[in-house]
Amino acid sequence: MTDIYPRPMTPHEAADLAKGAAVKAADRAHVFHSWSAQELIDPLAVAGAEGVHFWDYEGNRYLDFTSALVYTNIGYQHPKVVAAIQEQAATMTTFAPAFAVEARSEAARLIAERTPGDLDKIFFTNAGAEAVEHAARMARIHTGRPKIMSAYRSYHGATATGINLTGDPRRWASDTGNAGVVRFWAPFLYRSPFHAETEEQECARALQHLEDTIAFEGPQSIAAIVLETVPGTAGIMVPPPGYLPGVREICDRYGIVLIFDEVMAGFGRTGKWFAAEHFDVAPDLMTFAKGVTSGYVPLGGVAISGAIAETFARKPYPGGLTYSGHPLACAAAVATINVMEEEGVVEHAARIGSDVIGPALADLAERHPSVGEVRGLGVFWALELVRNKATREPLVPYNASGADAAPMGAFAAACKKEGLWPFVNMNRTHVVPACTITEAEAKEGLAALDVALSVADEYVTE
Repeated sequence: MTDIYPRPMTPHEAADLAKGAAVKAADRAHVFHSWSAQELIDPLAVAGAEGVHFWDYEGNRYLDFTSALVYTNIGYQHPKVVAAIQEQAATMTTFAPAFAVEARSEAARLIAERTPGDLDKIFFTNAGAEAVEHAARMARIHTGRPKIMSAYRSYHGATATGINLTGDPRRWASDTGNAGVVRFWAPFLYRSPFHAETEEQECARALQHLEDTIAFEGPQSIAAIVLETVPGTAGIMVPPPGYLPGVREICDRYGIVLIFDEVMAGFGRTGKWFAAEHFDVAPDLMTFAKGVTSGYVPLGGVAISGAIAETFARKPYPGGLTYSGHPLACAAAVATINVMEEEGVVEHAARIGSDVIGPALADLAERHPSVGEVRGLGVFWALELVRNKATREPLVPYNASGADAAPMGAFAAACKKEGLWPFVNMNRTHVVPACTITEAEAKEGLAALDVALSVADEYVTE
């Protein structure tokens, strides 16, 4: 793939260097970016986006294999959702959360219809981190217990509770060590902490490890176990068969609330409305965000089981948000869910994953010595990049920065040179395009990925 413009540029994609320079200058003068050393970053000035593509002010057009931050599940600028937002803005832009509002009621109904089990009550938040924050609070109040367990390879948000529940290094700077969090190892056969050789061994040993941890912490002190149903940023490690049902059984035995974090995996990303459907397990609480509005307007929430909802039937829930169930956001959710239903987006995500992306990535793994493992579902995939397939040494060290991270930087630059915007984290690249990506677009991106992996191959040591 040598030409990143497979079609003529439209007028709104034409270069505007002066405007781009102004946008960049204002950003550098006033915007404080997350997770960044402010003087060491160089944000791309984006001029526009549509479908699975976006472009800059220099006229460069990119195929987005990141879905922004894995949330534009229906792609950018879907006309039906844009129209619904405009209509809601003209009718009722905002209203306080204590009232019954049509957009809010309908969004809750549509979400509850699709959640597993009896998760029929919806508490709306502004984003996924807040959803995790409130799910943890609900679990603690419901059980009267202080501790919450979470996995090391996880990300649950950057609020006070969310960041302490997070397992990856972004937690370290904010970890107070007194947040009532107990961490454990979840299954990951490729880098098994249990020295397992099969999925069956990994599952059994991970469940035993979890139960041992509970025993030593004291089951009577544990309010909840929170798990990303399929972990996202941490590496898209699909749990082995039997693991989530096993966790459900352990939770039931000890009276522990099971929380599934579906902020990234939910709303079609794995080829199901929610990833829990793959494992036939219903949690007690489930967090969501991102794909519920395709990111068009920020919205998140907690889906609540009947038993936990009953806890707050006669006593107030001690929590709330000024913008809980914001009408503009809820209207975007209603439109997004309806679009996904009408256009078969969830089914398409499953099909494009099983028929196109999965087989193509398996082929790349066969041909490129830098690809140690491929794993995923739907449009939710990860490639583990290594220096040596036999030893599984990562292409870059854990949490690498600076010169140590150079191989992944070279790989990412090669992707962009080919017109592909990649999702890169540590020694992995994730293939997480919109659920609406066409077969032709997927093949275009995979061809660019093929070229870029040749750069990663240069760092392989046999």
